Amino acid sequence: MKWIIAALMLGMSNMTLAAKVDIQPDNLYPQVEMHTTMGKIVVELDRTRAPITVDNFLTYVVKGDYDNTIFHRIIPEFVVQGGGLNPKLEELPESAPIVNESGNGLSNAFGTIAMARENNPHSATRQFYFNVADNTKLDPSKRRWGYAVFGEVVEGREILEAMAVVPTEHNSKLNWPDVPVTQIVLKSAKLLPRK
Repeated sequence: MKWIIAALMLGMSNMTLAAKVDIQPDNLYPQVEMHTTMGKIVVELDRTRAPITVDNFLTYVVKGDYDNTIFHRIIPEFVVQGGGLNPKLEELPESAPIVNESGNGLSNAFGTIAMARENNPHSATRQFYFNVADNTKLDPSKRRWGYAVFGEVVEGREILEAMAVVPTEHNSKLNWPDVPVTQIVLKSAKLLPRK
């Protein structure tokens, strides 16, 4: 019995080690390729400025948790948000919230990727958004927490721009505004091999 427990513990530690290897913990600028129904976007993440946020995002990526999710909130000249719902408009399971890293010096400028959250500054889990304008009002100030930027689009900005202007509506099932009339699906998100 003792050695079964020992074998299980070893297996669990190996799984933890494998998970750490999978997210390239020593790669300061990992890249993720996103295939959407509107085209391909590649983001380069900044682990030097947002290590907790990057590790959180990459854990969802390598587990395949962003595959076949939708971009459910689009506001022209503001944001394109996704990562939390499937095409049936069901909210997906999420891991524990992470610490807000918005004070890292990265701004919510056009083409950056940042973490969505609720009013609680430390409530970000799996949802993310792309800035489709220079949204400096989302940056932190001396009086408030901001929204943590953790990377930028390095390929496919034209795809992002096209997403930002699709027709949207108030969705009665979600009771949310700004939902695309025709779903934009994130078919897959893949961590690219290190350069």
